[in-house]
Amino acid sequence: MALPEIRFLEGPRSRWDNLKFVVDIAWEFIRGFRALHFSGPCVAVFGSARFPESHPYYDLTRRLSAEIAKLGFTVMTGGGPGLMEAANRGARDVGGRSVGCNIVLPMEQHQNPYLDKWVDIRYFFVRKTLLIKYSYAFVIVPGGFGTLDELFEAMTLIQTGKINDFPVIIFGREFHQELVEHIERMRQLKTISESDLRLFLVTDSIDEAVEMIRTAISKYGLKHAERKPSWLLGERW
Repeated sequence: MALPEIRFLEGPRSRWDNLKFVVDIAWEFIRGFRALHFSGPCVAVFGSARFPESHPYYDLTRRLSAEIAKLGFTVMTGGGPGLMEAANRGARDVGGRSVGCNIVLPMEQHQNPYLDKWVDIRYFFVRKTLLIKYSYAFVIVPGGFGTLDELFEAMTLIQTGKINDFPVIIFGREFHQELVEHIERMRQLKTISESDLRLFLVTDSIDEAVEMIRTAISKYGLKHAERKPSWLLGERW
């Protein structure tokens, strides 16, 4: 049986099927909002699920995320293994908050054990919206197609003024060298503007990355909202 999103893209369907799909999407958003309502402000860390704990990128991501958590941010990831796990683990190391927005895949990506809270989402576009909605900075560590999708989603939203100019940090110069060169080529061919190069920072320095995120605190006055869970709605942190 085809997945709902695949069947939706097969072509025109009945009005009833389309309505059910819209309701299904709305319910996914409601579940996400309920799960993450008390989580912010967050810093989203996007990275590969495939790097093992023994890889140097795992340790770097873990240490970077620990420093981010010390600033008072909740570390939010896609909730899975690899560098997502490293980020959540880094927050946990220093007593920071750690949340995940886990994607449900046919190969069953399970949430990592370093999450204080998570929500399972079936649709990538719902998941991306949730990751961006609650985040005030975006850190990109080495990853694959999904990580680049999240990177360019965030930069496009900032470029077009759909969200504020929050920090976008591409961590790992060597890994991302060809990507940075391609962005420079886009600038040369004028498919992006000169000013778009200021949308992101490329660095290997944890201190430099943390300092850029620190500026978001002073610029936007970030603090945890004073919200209390409603027992009537079955809410909890």
